[in-house]
Amino acid sequence: MTAQTAIAPSGRRTRRFNLEKWGWMFMRASGVLLVILIFGHLFVNLMLGEGIHALDFAFIAGKFADPWWQWWDVIMLWLALIHGANGMRTIVNDYVTHPTARKALIWALGLAAGLLIVLGTLVVFTFDPCLGVTESSTLWDMCVANGSVGN
Repeated sequence: MTAQTAIAPSGRRTRRFNLEKWGWMFMRASGVLLVILIFGHLFVNLMLGEGIHALDFAFIAGKFADPWWQWWDVIMLWLALIHGANGMRTIVNDYVTHPTARKALIWALGLAAGLLIVLGTLVVFTFDPCLGVTESSTLWDMCVANGSVGN
């Protein structure tokens, strides 16, 4: 009997879910997607238009006002955090020999990644460039025109 199979009561072999196999496959797929997402992100932010000179608060506010870029950044955030946490989990499994310490570190990794995913997603989808804008701000006219001041 191998680690992936077990004998069912009827005598048939059944397959178990193999977390390590799926983790390995996720790392390959997410790595390819991350390369595409990151280089797309860098190209749009640094090469198109005025390039790096256009990067300011208004540029980011404009990107976060578009659902396409919101989802692009959220997918990139989720994949990067899960990919990184899974890589760290693999390192912990390889090098931490004490079972309690290994379990604590893996839980800490999962909690940290989960918290950052939730916070990052909230930032992207609830971003409001007019929050806290005063009359002396360069965004005042835009926020007044959009009716976002005082809400």
